[in-house]
Amino acid sequence: MSPIDHIRVQRKMKARQKKRLEFKQNAEALTLGVELELQVLDGESLLLTPRAADVLERGEDEKLKPEFFQSTLEVITDVCHTLHAVESDLKHSLQLVSAKAHTLNLKIASTGTHPLADYRERLITPSKRYEELIDRNQWIIRRMAVYGMHVHIGMPSGDACIRYNYFFMHFLPHILALSGSSPFWQGKYTGLSSCRPTTYEALPTAGMPYLVRNWDEFQKLYRFLIRTQAIESMKDLWWDLRPSPHYGTLELRFCDEPATLYEIMAIVTFIQLLAHWFRDHEEEWTKSFTYLHRWIFRENKWRAIRHGLDADVVPTRRGSPKHMRDDIQEWILKLEPYARALNCTEYLARVTEIATKGNSSQRQTRVFQATNDLDAVIRHNVAEFDKGMPIW
Repeated sequence: MSPIDHIRVQRKMKARQKKRLEFKQNAEALTLGVELELQVLDGESLLLTPRAADVLERGEDEKLKPEFFQSTLEVITDVCHTLHAVESDLKHSLQLVSAKAHTLNLKIASTGTHPLADYRERLITPSKRYEELIDRNQWIIRRMAVYGMHVHIGMPSGDACIRYNYFFMHFLPHILALSGSSPFWQGKYTGLSSCRPTTYEALPTAGMPYLVRNWDEFQKLYRFLIRTQAIESMKDLWWDLRPSPHYGTLELRFCDEPATLYEIMAIVTFIQLLAHWFRDHEEEWTKSFTYLHRWIFRENKWRAIRHGLDADVVPTRRGSPKHMRDDIQEWILKLEPYARALNCTEYLARVTEIATKGNSSQRQTRVFQATNDLDAVIRHNVAEFDKGMPIW
């Protein structure tokens, strides 16, 4: 870099440090946006294949996007005001993807990892940003052949976003357990309900977020990270939860990619109803719930990674563990009035069904135990995606 270029970079960084991070306020709060990461598979071998671009070339749909690896396809929704709108939006896109894949002799799967994928064989999508990420993170990012779901919730302000962020930290293990779909890694059974999060936690700007009390504190943290060159923009914060000020949302980024649309809708419903409950009970909840230390949040996340729905979580500082399924069911009872008001009782009932019958990781594990064949697991995953429902 020449001295002139260096000066320009320094000036740009100083300007960015001084600029206030504005949070786009959503007049209609608690709207939804969903992002899915799908696996593109060869139609014969059912192994990952770098042909996402071929699927994209078959249409001009702006809701289908390339991703870091050429074997990954991203599907995004519009801003949705209801859960029914989310389902309609995703159903249209997923049917489009399936139809395009069929004409190319490709298949699609939708789990947190592909059981037989070797990350060393993945081709990276040409992009200046992806090249910069590789240069910065090297092997750590090259091995991230994993798939997740992100859910955006519209927020009325930056301060509200920080409060909802802390509230949802308590439910990270519950939601992660419901979405758990990555028990295999490079042909090995990991013994984890979700091995996907472990690939992210090696990155210094990923994993559990730093806790702040309000938007001003978050801005100070953000400016510090910029000033110390830990990040260049909000895009470099890959936390489990993070504010997305450009969109005016809280983004939940920790879910494994659910195996089916049926489960996607259950999990997104659980998230939105929790947000509605918190909107009406924030003061009551703040008084009754003791402030949890970060290590408790970390412990609860680990238990969900390891045991999924069979985990015991620590809901309070008193330290008495509670079974995950019991806690989920207690919250479902609290959320039922909201489900009736929002006309989504069917979606909420699916949460109970998943908690009772098992998440994708449990279903994949059962197939593997019965067959000792990872090809059978992959066929199961593809069949579930095509059907749009779990095969319990």
